Amino acid sequence: MQRLEEQAARHWGFAPDQIRMAAQRENIVWRAEDASGAYALRLHRQGYRSHAALMSELHWMDALVQGGLSVPRPVPSCNGRLVEQVEGTLVDVLTWLPGQPIGVQGQLDVTDRTGLCRDLGQLLARMHAISDTWTPPQGFSRPVWDSAGLLGDSPVWGPFWDNPGLGPDQRVTLLAVRDLARLHLSQIEQHLDVGLIHADALSENILIHDGTLSLIDFDDGGWGFRDFDLATFLMRFLPAPDYSDLRAALLDGYATRRRVDPTTLDLLILLRALTYPGWIIPRIHEPGGVERSARAIRTALPLAEAYLATH
Repeated sequence: MQRLEEQAARHWGFAPDQIRMAAQRENIVWRAEDASGAYALRLHRQGYRSHAALMSELHWMDALVQGGLSVPRPVPSCNGRLVEQVEGTLVDVLTWLPGQPIGVQGQLDVTDRTGLCRDLGQLLARMHAISDTWTPPQGFSRPVWDSAGLLGDSPVWGPFWDNPGLGPDQRVTLLAVRDLARLHLSQIEQHLDVGLIHADALSENILIHDGTLSLIDFDDGGWGFRDFDLATFLMRFLPAPDYSDLRAALLDGYATRRRVDPTTLDLLILLRALTYPGWIIPRIHEPGGVERSARAIRTALPLAEAYLATH
């Protein structure tokens, strides 16, 4: 009996010897190669995204490609479908973009750190602008990173205040921050730029090739505050000695679209940090889960305490 990935590969005409494991994170990604080039064969975590949500992601990515952005392009199967199902697992294929991640775990593996951040700001600005010119098809379904999605009773990434690694006092702190931040957000959200966002612009999901940046992994992309994309990238670099320079360069690049309010950005960096203790809850028993949970709490708590102290 063929393995799951081999069955999936057959839908796109790839032979078993043409695929090899590339990554195993939220999805299992196999690199497939044939005479026409290299591709990413994605086997999606069961239950994480519906068929409609995956189709929506792929339609949006195709629109970004058509708009001239460097992102993976969806590839139809031999049957002409963008998404296939194999033994209950949803599968799709994207073009494999050249290049390497700009860094991992809050590192930047480049010489010109501020120059890269300026280029990234411009890239995110272009992504948001292209998305605004596109009309999503009927039935478009993606996560919503709004006030309810970040601070409501059922956040997109789970109730961060219920992380089992929190002590009683720490839980009280996060609940207090949740209430105060929700009030703060309600006072400003009508003035914020809202639309389709990547929602996971970590250094691992940004490739560089011959000086050009590309975005990959739109798995969590959806509707949300545009500054959330900037906050997602910056949060990992808060401890960096040159954080202020990186932040200034990112915002300078993004200024091709609009100027970002620093107070709003600080709030969204806090909200981004709060999502991770929630995200890890259903994954805490996976390899490395306990350590990742502890790291998420160590990042979120100081920001939460500082927020309470200044508001």
